[in-house]
Amino acid sequence: MTEYPDGLPVGAGWMSTVDVEEIVFPYDGSVVGTAPVGTPELARRAVDEAVAVAREVASLPSRTRRTLLNDVAAALAERREEFENLLVLETGKPLVDCRVEVARTIVTWEAAAEEVSRLHGETVPLDLLPSGDGLVGFWKRKPIGVVVGIAGFNYPLLLASHKIAPAIAAGCPVIVKPAPQTPLATLWLVHLVRQLAPLPAMVQLVTGDASVGAALTTDRRIGAVSFTGSAAVGHRIARDAAPTKTLLELGSNAALVVADDADLDAAADAVLRGGFYASGQACISVQRVLVVASVASAFTERLLARLDEVVVGDPRDEKTRVSALIDPASTDRVAAWIEKSGARQVGGGVDGTVLRPTVLLDVPDGVEAWDEEIFGPVVCVRTVSDVDEAFAAVNASRYGLHASVYSKSLNTAFRALDELEVGGVIVNEVPGFRSDTMPYGGVKDSGIGREGPRFAVEELTVTRMAVLRP
Repeated sequence: MTEYPDGLPVGAGWMSTVDVEEIVFPYDGSVVGTAPVGTPELARRAVDEAVAVAREVASLPSRTRRTLLNDVAAALAERREEFENLLVLETGKPLVDCRVEVARTIVTWEAAAEEVSRLHGETVPLDLLPSGDGLVGFWKRKPIGVVVGIAGFNYPLLLASHKIAPAIAAGCPVIVKPAPQTPLATLWLVHLVRQLAPLPAMVQLVTGDASVGAALTTDRRIGAVSFTGSAAVGHRIARDAAPTKTLLELGSNAALVVADDADLDAAADAVLRGGFYASGQACISVQRVLVVASVASAFTERLLARLDEVVVGDPRDEKTRVSALIDPASTDRVAAWIEKSGARQVGGGVDGTVLRPTVLLDVPDGVEAWDEEIFGPVVCVRTVSDVDEAFAAVNASRYGLHASVYSKSLNTAFRALDELEVGGVIVNEVPGFRSDTMPYGGVKDSGIGREGPRFAVEELTVTRMAVLRP
């Protein structure tokens, strides 16, 4: 594993911590390494340091910020394989998914660099009323201030990058808090950034439990909080942080609709690819499948016939698609939800530390496997009478991040775009499709705000209006 200084990157240097904790490989429980454990006191110190450099960070020339972002992308690319292997070990996620994560991370930093030159305002015609005659008006975008970014365990490097890179592009100091289970890749990333940055304190990292998060998010000096995680935690952060701006990506129970004119082989393939990648630990993985009755039997037959194609095992193996969840408690929870669903189960069972891919047929409303985000290798299939019923079922969820529709009909595709209450509609591809340059976020309990460098930079800046009488 890579080396970086002991302690946590707080201020211009690294501050030692009293406690450290072991980070374990979810697949076999072996120790990957140790990580420093932060405290609320360290979190407050990080805020002090960020506030102290905020004006200087905001004054950095555009060329300096753009160069830094591009240099970080290049540094990540040089160490691509090392990051991939580290991510496998600390997340337990299959190697193929960790390779995708690193590739997307590099694109995110490159895209953030491009957004620096697009950070500008516009003139405003003030003379629409007589009182504006002779006035000149324009607005510009200014950094929102110190940003706190809190990332989830499932894509720790990528999620942290979606917090850090746009903050740098916007001219904001940023403090990132990784998930307690997966701090190592993010620590290394922050170390790389600080080695390249003109002001090391512009990017800091504090680990720790919920008390550390609370110390960061409730500090009134913070300009914005960007959080990726569960709805319950996100709602609490938004309440406690008010009136600080919060950007929340809170997950979902993504639906895939199979219309009567769908390519059934492609739709079945989408469920296999989209339901089990990252061992199902993705907020836009396929969880609910709604199949129109006239094709339900043919679709289900295709899906179940191929379920054994999903390779289960050691995540270090290139062929593996499903491996251990992040910890035993998560495995126990998902297994309990399967049992409580009362649905007919195909596949499944625990093999060592791994929960095998599971399909639940005709899952009713009112059970957690259908209503909530299961975050495991489980797909629920329900037969519906027509597309109308399917769309209604999609919208009945309290979540709304991504949904997809398989159909050959342009009319159905545009109906989905108009009617589905989600942040993104994907036609004839998995709901888990995400380009890191597109606006990404949800509605309802799936959160508020949008990620993607262009959109995150807008979220992390505020307009300042200028009115001049020459």
